[in-house]
Amino acid sequence: MPNLENLKKQAKLILRWHRERYYPVTAQIRELLPRFLNMSDSEILAVSFRLSDAQEMIARQHGFDSWQALKTGLAGTSRKANLSPFKATIVCAEPQLFVTDIKRSCEFFANKLGFSLAFTYGDPPYYAQMFRDAARLNFRCVDRSLVESTVRDREGLLSVAMTVASAGEIKVLFFEFQSAGVAFQQTLKKQPWGAKNFIVKDPDGNLLLFAGPAN
Repeated sequence: MPNLENLKKQAKLILRWHRERYYPVTAQIRELLPRFLNMSDSEILAVSFRLSDAQEMIARQHGFDSWQALKTGLAGTSRKANLSPFKATIVCAEPQLFVTDIKRSCEFFANKLGFSLAFTYGDPPYYAQMFRDAARLNFRCVDRSLVESTVRDREGLLSVAMTVASAGEIKVLFFEFQSAGVAFQQTLKKQPWGAKNFIVKDPDGNLLLFAGPAN
């Protein structure tokens, strides 16, 4: 059963992450607090965020509408039996791409694939994050490719897979990228299981799969 003191510490940790502009916390905030749903990472970190907001997040994680409701639920013997054991929730995944030129990669994802820059880190930058809708991709600068290109292409070693909500949207996305002059490793293709997907190669040879569900 969740311990109230531990939950208080979790809320304070979330508040500290926000104050320290720790970008990964924005995904949790967006997931648990609907009023932040349409805000970018930078916008979330720029707005006022209070301990009560962090406490509300913890409450929602445990199925309550508010912090007060959570405290009442923990204290009420009639509801204790209905509480699930505390379990950490993974709210997002952020694949990391290894690239040899941060600026070039950011420009490719922005100009060709419609992503926006969340942040860069370092001077000169050696780390960056790009986003489009709910997708978040992290870029880490390296001296050279970590996978030999002929092996990657022959084996079809994907660096990341991203999905859209409907079969129609994958066609729209493919035509969008095609109009932008994107180089495809595999054009739009219907797979034996009915879904359609295509593969894009970035400037460093990373293979990016874009997929949609079956009709």
